[in-house]
Amino acid sequence: MADVVCMGELLIDFVATESGVSVGEAAGFVKAAGGAPANVAVAVARLGLTSAFIGQVGRDPFGEHLAEVLLQNGVDTSGLKFTDKANTALAFVALGAGGERSFSFYRNPSADMLMTPDDVDFGVIDAGRAFHFGSVSMIAEPSRAATLAAAKHAAEAGKWVSYDPNLRLALWPSEEAAREGMMAGFEYATSVKISEDELDFLVNGDVYQLWKPYTRLVVVTHGGRGATAYTLGGFLHVEGQGVEQGVEAVDTTGAGDAFTGGLLVQLLTAPDLDGMLEDASRMGDVLHFANTVGALTTTRKGAIPALPSREQVEAIAYRAG
Repeated sequence: MADVVCMGELLIDFVATESGVSVGEAAGFVKAAGGAPANVAVAVARLGLTSAFIGQVGRDPFGEHLAEVLLQNGVDTSGLKFTDKANTALAFVALGAGGERSFSFYRNPSADMLMTPDDVDFGVIDAGRAFHFGSVSMIAEPSRAATLAAAKHAAEAGKWVSYDPNLRLALWPSEEAAREGMMAGFEYATSVKISEDELDFLVNGDVYQLWKPYTRLVVVTHGGRGATAYTLGGFLHVEGQGVEQGVEAVDTTGAGDAFTGGLLVQLLTAPDLDGMLEDASRMGDVLHFANTVGALTTTRKGAIPALPSREQVEAIAYRAG
């Protein structure tokens, strides 16, 4: 049984070795395992809970490497499929001076995009406590149908369902298609992690337009300025977390996924989750912990390689009391 079951894309990020240049201008790249749902799965495992991953990669050296990375990080890969019909997805990542990213994707189609509802191991979901997914796997069929079938199954089974709309506009055919496709995920979500840019893109900043029958929590992230939790019992903002004096962000890849992993770990281990969701003012420790996980991830290049352990997080998160 896994505490958190994650589903979606698993890919290789090639991160530029120098900052302030475009993908085409970069002289070299560092290979790093990535893919937003996979990042969350590893984050959860490093923070002390158990996780599993459902997805599909190519039967190629990159796919084999990614499967091994998940296993090395303690992630259950019984739901991971291999296919000969397409290669594993690749993403080339360029970094701005402050670690901001730009992407160039190679997935037309990639193995993850070909996953069908019949490929989903629903038994892995049934054995889990929570289910997490994102919007990238809903861009095209058949992976869209597979993702929504899994999310619907989890919600109807009473699992905690976590959703990250994770806007990658260049991958969608149009802005209209992106809005429509991303909004579909909210139908089954218990909790949502969304950036303020994504919130503006989808609903002009009105959080409560995202509320659906299953929704109990929406957390809006503001980068280095922290995060705000919204429940039906109000909202709470917690400022961003610094790491160490003199330590700066070098790569924001995976920071939002790290935040999500920290958020899920705190929610699933909360002694009185129902009470906390009724009173948003009690969300402070949860947001502070998640902010710290995200902040630590920005201090190293790559997503999965940069995800911190629980000990590293607690050394920072509770230093100020």
